[in-house]
Amino acid sequence: MTATTAPTTAAHDTAKSHDPDAAAVGPILLSVAVFLAGWATSIAIWGIPGLYIPALALVPVIWVMLVLISRG
Repeated sequence: MTATTAPTTAAHDTAKSHDPDAAAVGPILLSVAVFLAGWATSIAIWGIPGLYIPALALVPVIWVMLVLISRG
């Protein structure tokens, strides 16, 4: 084994071990954190209506998600 083949093999091994599912976790967690921060800000600004109005607005979204999950 020469010095020129060792870095190529190491770079090839790291490229093979890249998991696309693990790469998708970061943006999903960031989206959830931004959503929760926005909801907390609405509670701080408008009080109790800022707590329940976004939850009420998300009822159709959750309903559609449940239908999509149940259909497979």
